Amino acid sequence: MKVNDCINVIGAGLAGCEAAYQAAERGVKVKLYEMKPIKFSPAHHNANFAELVCSNSLRSDELSNAIGVLKAELRELNSIIMEAADDTKVPAGSALAVDRELFSKFITDKIKNHPNITVISEEVTKIEPDEVTVIATGPLTSNDMSEYIANNLGLTGLHFFDAAAPIVEFDSIDMDKAFFASRYNKGDADYINCPMSEEQYKSFYNALISAKEAELHDFDRESQKLTVFEGCMPVEVMAKRGYDTLLYGPLKPVGIEHPITKETFHAVVQLRKENEQGTMFNIVGFQTHLTFSEQKRVFSLIPGLENANFLRYGVMHRNTYIDSPKYLTQYYSLKSNPNIYFAGQMTGVEGYIESASSGYVAGINASRRVRNLENIDFTDRTVIGSLAHFVNNGAYSGNFQPMNANFGIVAPLEYKVKGGKKARNEEIAKRAISTIEQLKGEIFR
Repeated sequence: MKVNDCINVIGAGLAGCEAAYQAAERGVKVKLYEMKPIKFSPAHHNANFAELVCSNSLRSDELSNAIGVLKAELRELNSIIMEAADDTKVPAGSALAVDRELFSKFITDKIKNHPNITVISEEVTKIEPDEVTVIATGPLTSNDMSEYIANNLGLTGLHFFDAAAPIVEFDSIDMDKAFFASRYNKGDADYINCPMSEEQYKSFYNALISAKEAELHDFDRESQKLTVFEGCMPVEVMAKRGYDTLLYGPLKPVGIEHPITKETFHAVVQLRKENEQGTMFNIVGFQTHLTFSEQKRVFSLIPGLENANFLRYGVMHRNTYIDSPKYLTQYYSLKSNPNIYFAGQMTGVEGYIESASSGYVAGINASRRVRNLENIDFTDRTVIGSLAHFVNNGAYSGNFQPMNANFGIVAPLEYKVKGGKKARNEEIAKRAISTIEQLKGEIFR
């Protein structure tokens, strides 16, 4: 089978940019295809690459958490996504959050100025099977490309719905009612907290579960029943599961007290910085599919947000992923054609950093294919590799579902560790970083 001396990367999201950059850094010529700004998906609005369409948070940065370990691994491996995140971060306690505009611009500038990357602004709806290609068209893959993947490559497309939270202007928040604090006073007090009494929560809850949801877009009408991934569930869907559900989720009051009065509350809504200047805050955990007018009405019942200026309302859109254990290897290559790689959320990894890690693995291995080198297995002893192995064989119950980074998919330790779960996870983290160190010589080849 013919293999060209360059690779194609389709899609300039987080996964596609990571794949293109890593291949280019290894001397391989890359053609990066991106349909923006000629055409936008329903959820994309910025012409820059690596646009963050949901939260601006990249989640925990601590090594006691699998996502924190994944970030450490990618930092160790010179990930462009992590370089951009660290350069454009905004205060968010123990989490890593970024200024989404600066983040995307950083990546776009670096990609466009790389001597080995040629950016081509056009929509791709088919590929050449004898050319090494990374398909990273994302969870909002266009209809034409989805049909090509399903019909010509034989991959079954699956759909679920993903929702984004609203953003409010800081100056419109009533800080006489809201206050800055962190849970258990851990880290800096970077979150705005809007407290609720039991009566206020009851009124908010009843308004939320009876609020009108937005109509589905045309491309979503094939399934009127909304199927949601648990990690990004609309707040109204969560509320309808039971009166107390939100109190154990995004409105959990545990560990939060007023910094001056030391008062505790029945429920607390938290807001997190959306940009470096602190002029915009998103409502944490409030992904939603309510109509814009209903969002304004219901969310204005939250103490402190009565007169909030909503800079962006929440939106809901279709996500697409494939049944990867049937079709992909642990290198993210197609089992039926090793020239074709997939990366990003369409592989079944869920989350920004997880998508970047899949792009890293796919980009490294695609670059090795054109250089006649063997694929690298990052092994399930690392978080990067455990996600790749999950994609390869993660249909434990016969029903493959998207997966975030977590210690449950990492290979268990070969020995016992005293000190409980935290000590065990810290040991897994050490082993993961050590494994990455051992692989670096070959990875940077």
